[in-house]
Amino acid sequence: MIDRTHYLNKLVGFKDKQLIKVITGIRRCGKSTLLEMYQKYLNENGISQDQIISINFEDMDNVHLTNAKSLHQYVTERLRPGIMNYIFLDEIQIVEDFPKVVDSLYIKKHVDLYITGSNAYLLSSEIATLLSGRYIEIQMLPLSFKEYISFVGDADLNRKYTDYLRYSSFPYTVELDRDTEKIRDYLGGIYHTVILKDVMARNHFSDVMMLESVTHFMFDTIGNLLSTKKIADTMTSAGRKISTHTVESYITALINSFILHRAKRYDVKGKQYLKTLDKYYLSDIGLRFYLLGNKGGDVGHILENVVYLELIRRDYDVYVGKVGSSEVDFIAMKQGGITYYQVALTVREKETLERELAPLMSIPDHYTKVLITLDDDPAADYKGIRQINALDFLME
Repeated sequence: MIDRTHYLNKLVGFKDKQLIKVITGIRRCGKSTLLEMYQKYLNENGISQDQIISINFEDMDNVHLTNAKSLHQYVTERLRPGIMNYIFLDEIQIVEDFPKVVDSLYIKKHVDLYITGSNAYLLSSEIATLLSGRYIEIQMLPLSFKEYISFVGDADLNRKYTDYLRYSSFPYTVELDRDTEKIRDYLGGIYHTVILKDVMARNHFSDVMMLESVTHFMFDTIGNLLSTKKIADTMTSAGRKISTHTVESYITALINSFILHRAKRYDVKGKQYLKTLDKYYLSDIGLRFYLLGNKGGDVGHILENVVYLELIRRDYDVYVGKVGSSEVDFIAMKQGGITYYQVALTVREKETLERELAPLMSIPDHYTKVLITLDDDPAADYKGIRQINALDFLME
């Protein structure tokens, strides 16, 4: 198993707390394996196996438990009285009327409850209302570059970074040993499952070709400022007539399946959140290569995508910054402060360096400002703005 220490430590930190632990994320990002790691931790720290009830609803052996009443009876019959019971319900959204089961188990004494799901239906407004104040969400992503390196080794980081992008960050792909055909088949399975089950079936969409056209467009425009109207107009002019409302429905569904992430804009000088022109990033760049092929270019936006996901992993709230007429790639907010990030493939040309530094220099506050590039140069400082190598940043 690849060590997912960051997420494991979160679960350990909430152990025995009177909260439902909800682990969400795109299919195959490692949620089930994380539960296995945590159960091993429990066993190694004094929790006996008969205190643990673990059910994966994607396993056909458990199909009889996808009925709420049957599941509730199965679990309650196995609870040990007077000591803590650890209940793991993996891919709980498959269970009919699952919120009723979750709510009923939560109110029982000596129950520590963990659930996972692969789409945001798990935390739709009505379920969030039901669980209000009683859950903590842990959003899981595929492997970080550092996690990937922990498995494949740190020799020749530059080549490993290329492999990380092309061969995917989904945990199982590292076991396919850079076999392009096998990895492509595996990614195809993930992509089509997400599109057909988590997007089409869940949202009752009927036009799969139009959905795939929108998906293709979004994969091809990562890191670009977009509005739903701009997307609809661009697709319509290309001969695929679509309404703004339909585009918004498709994008929302893609976000809810965790295959796509939306970064909203924040006006640094006006100190307000903006409602127009968002950016979108993918949960895994390997899926982009799967769908779009190996066409060249756009490596700058790909790096931007990788940095965005890393900031999310580090528990920042991440926005795209507007500074007058300029843009700062990311404003990373966390309790206690803000960090501004500008991301560029290279700034070895003087004009490029000045262009990338200008938005950061125009920000009047004294929060940390960082320029991230793939230039393999010593770290530099420009009037308080640190320039660092992207791979060094990812390996921190």
